[in-house]
Amino acid sequence: MKKLKFPKGFLWGGSTSAYQFEGGVNQGGKGLSVQDKNKDNWMPGVTGFEVCSDHYNNWKTDVKMLAELGFKSYRFSIAWSRIIPDGDGNINKEGINFYKNLILELKKYNIEPVVTMYHFDLPLALEKKGGWLSRNTVDAFEKFARAIFNEYKDLVKYWLTINEQNIVVLMSDVIGMANTHSTGNKIKDKWQINHNLLLAQAKAVIACKEICKNALIGPAPNISVTYPNSNKPLDFLAKLDFDMERNWVYLDVGVKGVYPNVFLRKLEKLNSMFDYEKNDMKILKKGTADFIAFNYYNSATIKYKQAHTNNLEIKKDQQSGLVGDTYEKVRNKNLPLTEFNWEIDPEGLRNTLRDIHERYGLPLMITENGIGGYDTLTEQGTINDDYRIKYYQAHITQMALAIDDGVELIGYMPWSAIDLVSTHEGVKKRYGFIFVNRDEFDLKDMKRYKKKSFFWYQNVIKTNGENLS
Repeated sequence: MKKLKFPKGFLWGGSTSAYQFEGGVNQGGKGLSVQDKNKDNWMPGVTGFEVCSDHYNNWKTDVKMLAELGFKSYRFSIAWSRIIPDGDGNINKEGINFYKNLILELKKYNIEPVVTMYHFDLPLALEKKGGWLSRNTVDAFEKFARAIFNEYKDLVKYWLTINEQNIVVLMSDVIGMANTHSTGNKIKDKWQINHNLLLAQAKAVIACKEICKNALIGPAPNISVTYPNSNKPLDFLAKLDFDMERNWVYLDVGVKGVYPNVFLRKLEKLNSMFDYEKNDMKILKKGTADFIAFNYYNSATIKYKQAHTNNLEIKKDQQSGLVGDTYEKVRNKNLPLTEFNWEIDPEGLRNTLRDIHERYGLPLMITENGIGGYDTLTEQGTINDDYRIKYYQAHITQMALAIDDGVELIGYMPWSAIDLVSTHEGVKKRYGFIFVNRDEFDLKDMKRYKKKSFFWYQNVIKTNGENLS
């Protein structure tokens, strides 16, 4: 294969999220989020989010280590309830200052901040008032968006609106965001939440373009390229249905500003059309993305489902998939599995990049991709994670091939920069290039250690992706 090539100025980096990384739940005037309500061990044997990696009290150390690693970018999220504790009231100056100081520290080291506005952590006060089923939450999000745009407009170039909106809509139960305000029509509820999220996103995009003259803004869904389980025509139809509900409806509206006709027709057939106001579609059409960020962990293999139920059934986690009325996700026996039974498909990343780029024609940014495993700190203070290096070698190679295919890829921020609390497996499922010395319920000294992958990725960045050995 010819030499790997990445564009000059490529944004090599890594990602975290506020609720999984910051901790400091009771510090700096922060209000509670829907994730914080689960702090008393929301899953058996899994820690809560009160402390996490204690980034709130270690942010300078963490940024310094990211700079040493060579990061060109760092994707993190702003906790809505740290900025506006009740989601819709007064602005918390301590919260504003925390993120301003973090951003300034990143820029001191020439690390580009890539800011996610919303990552699964709706303020608890808003959830109690109706959550994302309420249009009041849409207005509250616009208020939050304008507040952070006004504060950071001269400091942030890349904004991400909503992390994994498709997961929020389809699998809220498994990310600690179960809808507690159901109307009784589960299908309509899901797509009503989706519409309100899309409307909130569009209003944020419009506000960003009004306030942040030099910024770019886009969505960040979780996208899985899909394969039909066979060459049977019905398996391909099932794939199309899965693609629409799992991948495309979110991006079609976020990028093109319109809902797909096939999707709307299906909701009408199911008597589950979401409610909307007269001006909504104009707002969606106006508030479209400048680029697309997406998270990729694995592909999906889909087969036609004979029994039609019209109800979406949730499995264990985001990557296990979901079951619809015409499709179900099945195990692809051609692919190996991680320690946590997620399929590994590096070629699927190239396929996904091609799929998204050919459908929308916008610049792309990968904001999550990675492998969780049981990393062990030795007595010598080292962590051997060769499996992670192997995983990234394969995926980065496929990124380079996609670029050679003609895909415009501007950045790669794998999950995660530093160990944090995994949504389903807690601390024991580690993703980072940097090890945080704590266990599930024993905080130890929280000291940071460089894993073997730290030094490997450092060299990847230094050579702009040309040396993956």
